[in-house]
Amino acid sequence: MKRSLLFLFSLLVLLVGCSKKDSEGSYRQISQEEAKEMMDTQEVLVLDVREQDEYDSGHIPDAVLLPVGTIDEDTAAAVIPDKDTTVLVYCRSGNRSKTASEALADLGYTNIYEFGGINTWPYETES
Repeated sequence: MKRSLLFLFSLLVLLVGCSKKDSEGSYRQISQEEAKEMMDTQEVLVLDVREQDEYDSGHIPDAVLLPVGTIDEDTAAAVIPDKDTTVLVYCRSGNRSKTASEALADLGYTNIYEFGGINTWPYETES
């Protein structure tokens, strides 16, 4: 009986600990096709986390610039006031977008989707 209770208690602690970790500071990685479908069918904010000169040389239409190195509570809130906004994050190759997505999730944003880099984006861009 003691072993069963100890096992159940351990399992409960493990489950509570894992569920908290999974729900805080996490984002979802999606394909570019999924991102494009979301852009076409939902209200989303497309976030470009490259530098200004990169953005100026070409970006996804309606994308908002927030360079990854500037992301903090204030800069994120200025661009994304509602933490439940669906945010699609990209950069040049996919490295900075992962860092930015993690930073936003850590700040409490709940609907962050990272879809890689514009260098493989097969859809429309603008300058």
